[in-house]
Amino acid sequence: MAGSSGGKDASGKKKARIEIIPLIDVIFFLLATFVLFTLSLQKTAGLRVSLPSVESSHPRDPAGSVTITVSPEIIAWDKEPVTLDQFIQRIQQFHRDHPEPDAKVLINGDENASFRQAIYVFDEVRKAGIQKVMIETKVKKAGS
Repeated sequence: MAGSSGGKDASGKKKARIEIIPLIDVIFFLLATFVLFTLSLQKTAGLRVSLPSVESSHPRDPAGSVTITVSPEIIAWDKEPVTLDQFIQRIQQFHRDHPEPDAKVLINGDENASFRQAIYVFDEVRKAGIQKVMIETKVKKAGS
């Protein structure tokens, strides 16, 4: 028994040990929770439409932005259908409320909407003075 100390130092007191395995479990749990919450935050504010597919895409920051939906039947402002006059009034008010560095407009266009409708919306947004205009798409799956 002379060679084994059993986790004690020379004075006979037990040495403190830090168990790393439970700490790793907690860190992985927190990481997984953070990833799940982060993924659930990317919600579009537009109506559900059939988006065109592209091979490249970038996530957007929803803060200080508005989604304008263009479909064959309607134009919607953050899921609320609006007339053309209401759209122009709202885009001008949005520009007054959000100075240029923060103002972002996302055009969420149905793939069946006419190109003329999307260009009209894009043009009115630019005429209002907003320079950051994005077009929402979905990523095309490989091989399709």
